[in-house]
Amino acid sequence: MLAMEKDFDSKLVIQEEKNVSGSNNNGGNRDVQRSKSFAFRAPQENFTIQDFELGKIYGVGSYSKVVRAKKKDTGLVYALKIMDKKFITKESKTAYVKLERIVLDQLDHPGIVRLFFTFQDTFSLYMALESCEGGELFDQITRKGHLSEEEACFYAAEVVDALEYIHSLGLIHRDIKPENLLLTSDGHIKIADFGSVKPMQDSSITVLPNAASDDKACTFVGTAAYVPPEVLNSSPATFGNDLWALGCTLYQMLSGTSPFKDASEWLTFQRIIARDVRFPNYFSEEAKELIDQLLDMEPSRRPGAGIGGYDTLKKHPFFRRVDWKNLRRQTPPKLALEQGVHSGDDDSHDSPWNPSHVGDGSAGQNEGSGGGGSSSESSSHITRLASIDSFDSKWQQFLDPGESILMISTLKKLRKLTNKKVQLILTNKPKVVYVDPSKVVKGSIIWSDNPSELSVQVASPSSFKILTPKKIMAFEDSKQRAWQWKKAIECLQNRGDPSGQGQQS
Repeated sequence: MLAMEKDFDSKLVIQEEKNVSGSNNNGGNRDVQRSKSFAFRAPQENFTIQDFELGKIYGVGSYSKVVRAKKKDTGLVYALKIMDKKFITKESKTAYVKLERIVLDQLDHPGIVRLFFTFQDTFSLYMALESCEGGELFDQITRKGHLSEEEACFYAAEVVDALEYIHSLGLIHRDIKPENLLLTSDGHIKIADFGSVKPMQDSSITVLPNAASDDKACTFVGTAAYVPPEVLNSSPATFGNDLWALGCTLYQMLSGTSPFKDASEWLTFQRIIARDVRFPNYFSEEAKELIDQLLDMEPSRRPGAGIGGYDTLKKHPFFRRVDWKNLRRQTPPKLALEQGVHSGDDDSHDSPWNPSHVGDGSAGQNEGSGGGGSSSESSSHITRLASIDSFDSKWQQFLDPGESILMISTLKKLRKLTNKKVQLILTNKPKVVYVDPSKVVKGSIIWSDNPSELSVQVASPSSFKILTPKKIMAFEDSKQRAWQWKKAIECLQNRGDPSGQGQQS
């Protein structure tokens, strides 16, 4: 823990290993360690969480939450990333956190979220990031169904512009997707979440010796639907990884869904390996051609990674109307607001621990792979939306000792006359409960490992039913995670089966 705190200091000494030619008794070269002082541009401040008015939760990750935070004395608004120290240490995420902090500190581009300062307390690390009031690109796609080609071209061009900068520094983002593409209040794109970033050997970014994303260049990180085939085949990371994800994201902008998404992660991976992509007939020839090229099975042939570099990508006919020199001065597409939300409503002072806010994000990492059939190992394969005790204190009253939350979301529970917002919670017991956030009243769904007594029926990406012999409950998930809920529940039902297959409903 002490090492983590030192690396969040505003000034620190880092060691750079350089090969210095010098004679020794064997006549060979010797390695000499040299150090230099490195001052963070974004300093560590002596702030406390009480210095901020905390609002809604923007998103939830496996070891962090991002919360809207207004500094009380200045009125400035930030996206405050709150990371649980205990969880980071326990899950060996320290190097990832250090790397994200030091990389963000050195990035300076209008298409990348800015880090302003950090601070910490006994339990948490805090990063004050630029607040993107326009929300996620994912939300725009969801609210509009899909984007027009003109809108998709604008957003894709801004992503290309930022990726070109990132790659020029020798960095691979490794988790490009609509959820990590944020929008400013006026609608410009900013790339966020550098928790999976990978510096190449010749990167111009200064990296601390004890801050690294992983020891193996082919470690699996990212999000299933956007992972390129070479990563699934354990090949080393390249800039082409991000360009494949760009192709998937462009496809999703134009169609409303990612090109390889299927009923389960395993089926998604099979479609990626087989390059099973089908284009809707309303895609223009230019859009199909660009996506087809970005989804080339050979990373070095993807435009932006091959001969000609980013000039080849930017000169593609799909971008023929883009003024690359004045990109950020162009008028962005009009933002579609959330139903019932009007401009200015974001300046709320709701507590981030308000149950109506908890779990509105999704974990973006799928790291490593593991076998085994124990309950704890099976649970680890379920997407974790909230499993941090210090963040989930509001829900502890519904848990037994040692029980933890595996999945949690704010959903609409559909009824004949009215719909009610509830918090649906899946735990490792296993147990499924739903809570009325306004009354904090719990309802339980009787668990069974038998699919004939407990099953999930998916009607659409956003709609699903949980069926038991005594009742049928219908839910609507605005984040379109219906298949994710089905997979998570079935994964727990099959936890005793080493193959993970078991019975299917």
